[in-house]
Amino acid sequence: MADQGGSREHLIPTITTKPPEFPPTQFPFLSLVLWFDQSNRSTALLSWSVFFLLVVIVPMISHFLLVCSDCDFHHRRPYDAVVQLSLSIFAGISFVSLSIWSRKFGMRRFLFLDKLLDFSDKVRIGYEAEIQRSMKRLMIFVLPSLTLEAIYRIWWYISGSQEIPYIINPILSHVIACTLQLSSWLYRNSVFIIVCILYQITCHLQTLRLDDFARCFASEITDVGSALAEHQKIRRNLRIVSHRFRRFILLSLILVTATQFMALLTTIRASVAVNIYEVGELMLCSLSLVTGVFICLRSATKITHKAQSVTSLAAKWNVCATVDSFDNLDGETPTASMIEAQITPCGAFDTSDDEEGEGDDDLDNTKIHPIYANTISYQKRQALVTYLENNKAGITVYGFLVDRSWLHTIFGIELALILWLLNKTIVNIP
Repeated sequence: MADQGGSREHLIPTITTKPPEFPPTQFPFLSLVLWFDQSNRSTALLSWSVFFLLVVIVPMISHFLLVCSDCDFHHRRPYDAVVQLSLSIFAGISFVSLSIWSRKFGMRRFLFLDKLLDFSDKVRIGYEAEIQRSMKRLMIFVLPSLTLEAIYRIWWYISGSQEIPYIINPILSHVIACTLQLSSWLYRNSVFIIVCILYQITCHLQTLRLDDFARCFASEITDVGSALAEHQKIRRNLRIVSHRFRRFILLSLILVTATQFMALLTTIRASVAVNIYEVGELMLCSLSLVTGVFICLRSATKITHKAQSVTSLAAKWNVCATVDSFDNLDGETPTASMIEAQITPCGAFDTSDDEEGEGDDDLDNTKIHPIYANTISYQKRQALVTYLENNKAGITVYGFLVDRSWLHTIFGIELALILWLLNKTIVNIP
């Protein structure tokens, strides 16, 4: 549990024995997450103050004071309410989720960093590399929308400087307003994408653990109990991840679909003009929100597919070990020619290099060595396979397994809504 007082907790566990400590500065993304830290009163007050300023106050002022109802059609903003409401709702859900997780678990425990020393070196290195890449992913998802929004805002203030309301000095007033609006846009998009990337990180850790677990089928297995215990640990962690993120995933999925329908119902009204100047910002907002949802769904479906591939790999391992058993040798020591002859039938199950699947299907192409599999009996192998078949792991949302059928269905719905809105935007470019 995170400390409730004093200075901010370190995101990386303090190591007092052999391995060195990983400072938070080594991971820029985790240092960024510290801005949402709720471990003590001072950081909580700062976080909530910035939240209310950029998520509530600035959007309200921007909408009601800069509505510009008397401006020409290029500078009117009939869809501003939908844009501001959508971004603020998602930022609110994300910030509240981060606050709850920070107070309840602490970010170190939330990201399983306190358990990192219990994993293999390959898992630790892969997890640290994933965290290192997270900041780059955040920039990739946030900066393009911020750049387009900045271009639009600067053009809007410069071209409509005589029509847009101002206080005292038009230039100073517009510069301050533009800066606050861009800061609000950046903050609201970033906090939503940050939560989505945190979900991606935690899912990736479990994917690495599943990969590590699957490698035991290509080596000598002498203790089925250890394999069962490791799989149970992975299933427990997957249940923990599913439980922590289930409200965020479900609310995001429902609300992003609702906002897309609301945007479409607004744009298809006959009394409302639709052009790139008025709908462009709405389109940009929709793309940002849908992108965040698909980051989460793709991470969930990827780990579910990986968990199901482990079960398939175990069944393949059992078949190869059974078909290529050395029972007919009656205790004789196998020669090299015998071993080669026994391996051949199992290799027939492997696909050719030209037919291998892509990254998500790499476990299906794992080559099994039946020599190693003979170190345990058929009954034990069959018991292990039966257990895996009846205890499939994966990410769930309130008991519903998030697999590729989910992703395909939701992707089809969201893509149709996005393309419809994009069509309404592009075809009316003057």
